[in-house]
Amino acid sequence: MDVIGTVEAVLIVLFVLALVAVGWLWLRRRWLSRAGGAFACSLRRTRRTPGARWVLGVARYRYQELQWFPAFSLSLWPTLRFDRGAVRAGSQRTPDPDEAVDLLQGQRILGLHGTADGVELAMSPDSLTGLLSWLEASPPGMRYRLSPTSPD
Repeated sequence: MDVIGTVEAVLIVLFVLALVAVGWLWLRRRWLSRAGGAFACSLRRTRRTPGARWVLGVARYRYQELQWFPAFSLSLWPTLRFDRGAVRAGSQRTPDPDEAVDLLQGQRILGLHGTADGVELAMSPDSLTGLLSWLEASPPGMRYRLSPTSPD
């Protein structure tokens, strides 16, 4: 086999692998969204992570937790889970110009307290309203707190 034939074979294999990976990511997103309650949600850890960057992802409501999955991961398991009774919404804001480059257009940022790292989530205004409603509508016995300064 000559060099050109080898290069062509390698390129074909790489192309097929790329198609398989894109297909898997598409099927994974469909699987995450199948029961509803999934939305585009970028995440950034705020404490103990110097130089933390925004990571594009998908969040979904599952039972009493919010699960977060990175968009470009092959895993079917969430990277982070936020228990509904343990987290609370912090301040909301629009992205500053430097952050806006890393986020989808029109997203709002919400600080989420009650996690070990402290996390910020960026999502569309409609998804933000849904998340705040989901937190506020927690079942009896689970008290929702608007901010870290609210009494328990």
